[in-house]
Amino acid sequence: MVSGRESDREMLSGMPKEDLIDLLFLHLRNLFAVDGLYFLGIEDRFGTQTATEVDAEVWRGMGTIEARRLRKRFNIHGDDIEALMHAMKLSSWALDIEDKEVEIDGDRAVIRNRNCRVQTTRARKGLDEFPCKGVRMGFMESFAKELNPDVEVRCNVCPPDQRPEDLWCEWEFVLRKR
Repeated sequence: MVSGRESDREMLSGMPKEDLIDLLFLHLRNLFAVDGLYFLGIEDRFGTQTATEVDAEVWRGMGTIEARRLRKRFNIHGDDIEALMHAMKLSSWALDIEDKEVEIDGDRAVIRNRNCRVQTTRARKGLDEFPCKGVRMGFMESFAKELNPDVEVRCNVCPPDQRPEDLWCEWEFVLRKR
């Protein structure tokens, strides 16, 4: 009899690769669904400001935890922009963005989210646009700092900023010279 984690590994290793990928994306979406449900519950009881403050604290902590775990599990070494973007593309925030763009040019990288599932879901439910800039900034900064404290994170656009119709957010990562 196989039990626990060993049983789970056996089950997963018997699944077709496409099913494993679909399962991964399903769980990423579940993570964001839980985040959204918690946010809405806090917002309903204590208001948007408090919910946003709690959300920002959680995601700032998550940035550090996730960067550390990704670096260890995937043996991500180096403190250049390439290493940071490799880790970022593996992050729960970026991995399942349907319409993302990543540009790397020397000591600078930009990641764009053209079609935000969270914002479009809120709009479909008749909710206001979520001013996620402060929440995402905390995640991006702590994620980058965990991998390289010399990386400066800049938000070029993110709600509540005015934005082009075809862009939800754009984040820039610049390696400062020592």
